[in-house]
Amino acid sequence: MSNLEQIKEHMEIIGADGVHVGTVDKVEGDRFKLTKADSGAHAAHHHFVSGGLVAGIEGNKVRLSATAANAILFEEEEDGQAL
Repeated sequence: MSNLEQIKEHMEIIGADGVHVGTVDKVEGDRFKLTKADSGAHAAHHHFVSGGLVAGIEGNKVRLSATAANAILFEEEEDGQAL
């Protein structure tokens, strides 16, 4: 999905399997930032998800093309490095 403008703050992010991945803090460039509360053991800072993983918007939910378990593997640090 190329139109990240549809993604808004506080939308729930779910995997292709419908499982909760996180909550949008905000969109930054071609990726979006998860709230710190959704960063697990790294709760002291934000994680990011590439906009390229977005399959669609369903109401107030961002559905990813990857399952929740796989989407977590694609999360990035602020500098773009893998976790």
